[in-house]
Amino acid sequence: MYGPRGQSEGVLLAVRRCWLSAVLRLPLHRFCAGPRSPLGSHQAMAASLGPKPLVAVGQVTSTPDKEQNFSGCAALVRAAARRGACLVFLPEGFDYIGRDSAQTLSLAESLDGDLMVRYSTLARDCGVWLSLGGFHERRADWPSTQRIYNCHVLLDPTGRLAAAYRKTHLCDVELEGRVTMKESSFTNPGTEIVPPISTPAGMLGLSICYDLRFPEISLALRHAGAEILTYPSAFTFPTGSAHWEVLLRARAIETQCYVVAAAQTGRNHEGRVSYGHTLVADPWGAVVAQCSEGPGLCYAEIDLEYLRRVRREIPVQSHRRADLYGTVGLQAALSVP
Repeated sequence: MYGPRGQSEGVLLAVRRCWLSAVLRLPLHRFCAGPRSPLGSHQAMAASLGPKPLVAVGQVTSTPDKEQNFSGCAALVRAAARRGACLVFLPEGFDYIGRDSAQTLSLAESLDGDLMVRYSTLARDCGVWLSLGGFHERRADWPSTQRIYNCHVLLDPTGRLAAAYRKTHLCDVELEGRVTMKESSFTNPGTEIVPPISTPAGMLGLSICYDLRFPEISLALRHAGAEILTYPSAFTFPTGSAHWEVLLRARAIETQCYVVAAAQTGRNHEGRVSYGHTLVADPWGAVVAQCSEGPGLCYAEIDLEYLRRVRREIPVQSHRRADLYGTVGLQAALSVP
């Protein structure tokens, strides 16, 4: 009995040694569990294509103190530039958040005012694109309207104004006993959607905060060539906790775009608390970056090859029925004598 058993053990030992040798030569990721793309081995494919454009998304707590706000935002922009970000996003109200409409109006400036000159210098010094997501802008109609515009300013790395989108959907809401806002009482609505702008990270479509609730604008930007949609915001806590992430992910899924949402967070003044939760969603709708509590930055790579793959595998844009939308009930109305 000893002879055959010893021979079997020798063969088994040799097999184990061969198996162990083979295992040690295999790449480690074959044995390490981790998140996988729903579309397959996207991570391995991305690694083989080299570095992707890096964007930085800021979360701040603006107050009525404009100088303090600029100091905090400038520090975030410089940190993002040192990290290698090509595009830095700041939220709605990055310049300030007033205690009431009178203070908000009194602190507003024009696009050629001192504050925007300082941000232009900052963009040039850091060599980055800046998405300044909700500037309180006085325009030429100020003397007659006594209202301002909520303006999303995009600066290129030379400090030049690349685009300015003025918020078209104004936030007039009343949640009984919780939140009351009437943006239209001191703000003029914008009159146009700005075409997507070419940046090193992709074609960027501009919106602001409450625009998030209207998929028509995101679909229009997607149709015009957008690859990244941005929603700089100052959501309140009751609306943010209920709707923020689900709406952002929905916009990403239906347009198959990256969605970038810089946000206000924490107590802006004694009468206001902002929700925060700055995030980036990818074209599949997955949250790929998110800020924790308090001011700070999160980072995301923009992978346009992945975006094209998502669009190719589920080609919703080519499936849209533009011949039907907006015609519900029209035929019945036309047939009435």
